[in-house]
Amino acid sequence: MKQISIISDTHGLLREEVKKELASSDIILHGGDVNTHALVEQIKSYGQAYIVRGNNDKDWAEYLPAFLKITVEEVCFLIVHNKKDIPKNLTGVDVVIYGHSHKYESKLVDGILFLNPGSCGKRRFDLEISMCRMVVEGHTYAYEKVVITP
Repeated sequence: MKQISIISDTHGLLREEVKKELASSDIILHGGDVNTHALVEQIKSYGQAYIVRGNNDKDWAEYLPAFLKITVEEVCFLIVHNKKDIPKNLTGVDVVIYGHSHKYESKLVDGILFLNPGSCGKRRFDLEISMCRMVVEGHTYAYEKVVITP
């Protein structure tokens, strides 16, 4: 069994509430817009982290991939920043993680979970600050939205 923290759009800010979640996770998935190399390193200090490059991750972030495909236990994840960049062929993918909009979204389409954890960084407009907590065991997963109240 693996505990996963799913975050996106931190925009240079790692809130204390988010740090507590990361500290209790086995794996961290970040959907992009980290904004600084220092924050990438800070996130990695909590454990195994998979981070993609967002549209605000400029020249410093060229080493971050535009998308990642990873398997945790028997669940295959595709991580990308912008929903419009999700490939058409999702053969073998169980969960698609994306960010960019800063708005939480969760929907099951043709057996694939499309999950945007929202933004847990700087508040945008009046959108809530959120992330996601997931448990993977074998080929099954369970997840829940975590609302951060600063």
